[in-house]
Amino acid sequence: MLAWLLDSDWLLPFDHRLISWTDMHPSVIRHVRSWSNIPFITVPLSRTHGKSFAHRGELKHAKRIVVKLGSAVVTRGDECGLALGRLASIVEQVSVLQNQGREMMLVTSGAVAFGKQRLRHEILLSQSVRQALHSGQNQLKEMAIPVLEARACAAAGQSGLMALYEAMFTQYSICAAQILVTNLDFHDEQKRRNLNGTLHELLRMNIVPIVNTNDAVVPPAEPNSDLQGVNVISVKDNDSLAARLAVEMKTDLLIVLSDVEGLFDSPPGSDDAKLIDIFYPGDQQSVTFGTKSRVGMGGMEAKVKAALWALQGGTSVVIANGTHPKVSGHVITDIVEGKKVGTFFSEVKPAGPTVEQQGEMARSGGRMLATLEPEQRAEIIHHLADLLTDQRDEILLANKKDLEEAEGRLAAPLLKRLSLSTSKLNSLAIGLRQIAASSQDSVGRVLRRTRIAKNLELEQVTVPIGVLLVIFESRPDCLPQVAALAIASGNGLLLKGGKEAAHSNRILHLLTQEALSIHGVKEAVQLVNTREEVEDLCRLDKMIDLIIPRGSSQLVRDIQKAAKGIPVMGHSEGICHMYVDSEASVDKVTRLVRDSKCEYPAACNALETLLIHRDLLRTPLFDQIIDMLRVEQVKIHAGPKFASYLTFSPSEVKSLRTEYGDLELCIEVVDNVQDAIDHIHKYGSSHTDVIVTENENTAEFFLQHVDSACVFWNASTRFSDGYRFGLGAEVGISTSRIHARGPVGLEGLLTTKWLLRGKDHVVSDFSEHGSLKYLHENLPVPQRNTN
Repeated sequence: MLAWLLDSDWLLPFDHRLISWTDMHPSVIRHVRSWSNIPFITVPLSRTHGKSFAHRGELKHAKRIVVKLGSAVVTRGDECGLALGRLASIVEQVSVLQNQGREMMLVTSGAVAFGKQRLRHEILLSQSVRQALHSGQNQLKEMAIPVLEARACAAAGQSGLMALYEAMFTQYSICAAQILVTNLDFHDEQKRRNLNGTLHELLRMNIVPIVNTNDAVVPPAEPNSDLQGVNVISVKDNDSLAARLAVEMKTDLLIVLSDVEGLFDSPPGSDDAKLIDIFYPGDQQSVTFGTKSRVGMGGMEAKVKAALWALQGGTSVVIANGTHPKVSGHVITDIVEGKKVGTFFSEVKPAGPTVEQQGEMARSGGRMLATLEPEQRAEIIHHLADLLTDQRDEILLANKKDLEEAEGRLAAPLLKRLSLSTSKLNSLAIGLRQIAASSQDSVGRVLRRTRIAKNLELEQVTVPIGVLLVIFESRPDCLPQVAALAIASGNGLLLKGGKEAAHSNRILHLLTQEALSIHGVKEAVQLVNTREEVEDLCRLDKMIDLIIPRGSSQLVRDIQKAAKGIPVMGHSEGICHMYVDSEASVDKVTRLVRDSKCEYPAACNALETLLIHRDLLRTPLFDQIIDMLRVEQVKIHAGPKFASYLTFSPSEVKSLRTEYGDLELCIEVVDNVQDAIDHIHKYGSSHTDVIVTENENTAEFFLQHVDSACVFWNASTRFSDGYRFGLGAEVGISTSRIHARGPVGLEGLLTTKWLLRGKDHVVSDFSEHGSLKYLHENLPVPQRNTN
């Protein structure tokens, strides 16, 4: 640990833990205004280090960072000691960022709490000794602890606090230096210059400065009843101090850690309180501030004032929760990585609504959509289908821009997914009209009717799920398909497309909203165009009811991992198998294998593993399969058993659980149908699996025993598709085992609710001595309109 003694003319390092400093940069305009107890110095708007970051994603470029630790973060719940676990996590994160080449500074509280713990221990020890000497007894009476003065606590705790920081930072081979200030020090221009020089020198030597107000000598703070007689001094001062240091040192980012998740539009804990993701100057009027934190003299209002002052000086600010590591995770590093944590202060307002506002619009728009007549929802979808063909030229022109920008950046299979054509648009329009036809009796359909008792009838009816978030990559044709299914099912919809399809998605979304406008529900479908990361979208559990990923297996896995509290419908992989039985037809096999593998190898329902009955090896049928694959330029990977049969084998497969998504195929040998089923269950993804055989008994055994979403007999894997199933379109293929499985169309986007109609019925009437009895009679259900 290094400490520095500041004088008016020179700097001298010395071996001591407590020092005094002060200084601010002389270029600052010397006009003073006061917030709280610390005067604020007005800073020119033009700064050498530039303006603050406009978006969270830019925070990863922050070089110089100040982290302010509030008293509630540093102290334990009993306010008598430090929260060692939290401090260890904070030190680890600061060290990680420091070792990345960033310049980290800490503004910390905690000396009073640490000193209180030490003084309480000393008082108890001394009282017990005196009492034992006075009474001559070993039994101690209950002893009262006097009120401890905060400045004495600070004096006793400061050295211990810094020793703790020193020990923690040493574990990461980082040196830390302590700097103490008082309010009066800021009035001396020479001391401000000294401070600036000292901090720059420490940063130059890769040392982490740890700054705190010298609470041992500051004036007494106002009494704080929450602390039961012990006042934690200068928390407001530390908020202001952190902002002051951030501006003076031209830092890129100030992170203020408190005991709340960030800034709310009303006091946290109130019924309508909502976390504000981004706060802009001038938004103070929309915020109602509550009481301060459980310890300290400052509250959120002081933090906001300090944050806005720092923002005005060119420093970006985030206020976040630092008290619950299990909830907030690595909050400091998450903030620097640009994740949506806490409240981000920005001077740049987005042109459109925030994603939270879009979620609310989708919710209200979806509820209005659900109240429309089925014919009206069908009319919207028909109109969208017409627009796809009528506006074909504009759509293809936008798609051409996407393809030109993606050339050389995307692999060939992804470029094929990105591409739109006249035939694709025509197919889309046909699929949408199928959806419109099937939507006539979807929402509000009665599934069950029961007479509970006389004049007490129960119905179970279909209703929309709520708000869907669909995330898709390189598939602009996905947008109208998913939108039509959401409209037909009365769901609100948030769409997050890949940036590679930005132009195509934009015009397709405009056409969707044009169709929705004919019945006044334009806002039911929203396209997220902000810089929201997928992981951040997955945290909006109060706005989103179901997430549906459409893209690579990695995307699906990432979303399943990131979605906490929101169900995810989808499949992480499409490892589809085809088992060629010993009784397979020679004429059928090559057609089925070619179509399953070569028709569209990038699709999730493309064949990835071909299982061959061992009796077919070295037969004309096997030779025909291999010849066809060579003609189609399919690269073959040999499974372990297949490789053992060959003198010169193709490259042996690295994993039998691989989704190639290209003209590559794994071939493996199995002994019989049961062996094939065992292989599929071990290495498959429960997506789509096929048997090719002329033996009906073998086929039925396969169909009944393979546990996958889609199981076929003598049919291509490519039939696993909502359009081909007659669903009109699909939002995806689900391999989960609840709610929906396989291609998910309109039915998979509905849930149910119960409607009970009675006449002054109460449960007590059905008790043992009541006047009514349960009937539980099944009643006829209205026939579904299948026209």
